Amino acid sequence: MSEQTTVYGKLESNYLNKLMGRLTLRNGGEKEFHQAALEVLESLGPVIERHPEFIRMGIIESIVEPERLIKFRVPWSADNGRIYVNRGYRVQFNSAIGPYKGGLRFHPSVNESIVKFLGFEQIFKNSLTGLPMGGGKGGADFDPKGKSEAEIMRFCQSFMTELSRHIGADTDVPAGDIGVGKREVGYMFGQYKRMNDRFTGVITGKDLTYGGSLVRTEATGYGVCYFIEQMLGAKNTDFEGKTIAISGSGNVAIYAIEKAHELGAKVVTASDSGGFIYDKEGIDLDLLKEIKEVQRGRISDYLAQRPSATYSENARAIWSTPVDIAIPCATQNELGEDCARELAKNGVTVVAEGANMPCTPAAIDVFKEAGVLFAPAKAANAGGVATSGLEMSQNSIRYSWDFETVDAKLQDIMKDIYQCASEAAEEYGQKGDLIMGANIAGFMKVANAMLAQGAV
Repeated sequence: MSEQTTVYGKLESNYLNKLMGRLTLRNGGEKEFHQAALEVLESLGPVIERHPEFIRMGIIESIVEPERLIKFRVPWSADNGRIYVNRGYRVQFNSAIGPYKGGLRFHPSVNESIVKFLGFEQIFKNSLTGLPMGGGKGGADFDPKGKSEAEIMRFCQSFMTELSRHIGADTDVPAGDIGVGKREVGYMFGQYKRMNDRFTGVITGKDLTYGGSLVRTEATGYGVCYFIEQMLGAKNTDFEGKTIAISGSGNVAIYAIEKAHELGAKVVTASDSGGFIYDKEGIDLDLLKEIKEVQRGRISDYLAQRPSATYSENARAIWSTPVDIAIPCATQNELGEDCARELAKNGVTVVAEGANMPCTPAAIDVFKEAGVLFAPAKAANAGGVATSGLEMSQNSIRYSWDFETVDAKLQDIMKDIYQCASEAAEEYGQKGDLIMGANIAGFMKVANAMLAQGAV
């Protein structure tokens, strides 16, 4: 079918439909990027009706096109002397409201589509925080699993050797993501410092000994719970006594479990790529941290010390667990239509995306039809980048705030994000639709900044 006659999702606007057609043709095969773009464009119909200047000035065409996409080779030496070559990326998507900001992901699945989807989402996520940060993302198809410390260090140094010429504290500030924690950030920061002879806040997620921020490790997990707290409060309820299913067992999942327990809920699941555990007594957080953060073990190791737990190798079956709240925190598109129907059938009342785009469009439609409260990633998952922004502020003033101060700022940011998304949804006739509200609220700030700067 031609670009003019193809109908994409819920794009009733002829202009948006044609734009999505061009985007699909120009970015062939990039299904993750197509999905992320479509999800935002579906919300913008009523916006362009009120603001025809966005069409006249090409604002939406500009937003869906990266300002810059950098792709480079990363040669590195294994312990046995063999040289391997991976592919590195950095997409600098939009700098209308601040320097590019977004994480680096080291995982075999990383490709141009993944990086562009993540960078596009980051534009609006960063906008929603209220902090002056543009959108970017990057990474490499390198797998840290099974590599020695020396191999990881050499890879990170090689990666930063090329990336360093494209970033800076006032230009582009990367952070960590999947496969990139404090260790990898440290190796990259050290290489940048050696090459440029400057100690600046060029990367966030650093260790506390050289400019990192308290709460950064906990931020995304805590943030999603603070966002859910607002959703529940609007319905005159809270976390107390609620049962929760969480997928994943990295930082986001672990600290979402920690905060949910603090707020009175019981989290009964966790997972990794091998499968998931169900603990009817509630996840033993100390044991989970020991296995995943200290031993770097598998989730199945949990069983050896918890007779109350069961394990399944079918990770997607985690969503068949009857719970009040579901928080997917593992990876993109992990929760599909069938899983969504199972959750809805079992009475789930809230679903909040802790990972980036973990629910498929079909799954989201199921939740909407069932009346399930749904929090999209660009809003609920924004705690991590919000605290990265606070780390940038602390680096700029050569100062550090205590845990309570950063945590209070994070709570305020997540509360404001919920408020902005709710108000935008209501203003455009979709009260309660946080997907539409988050997309519109994030978009409007960036679009107006672009107009003010001459549509750039």
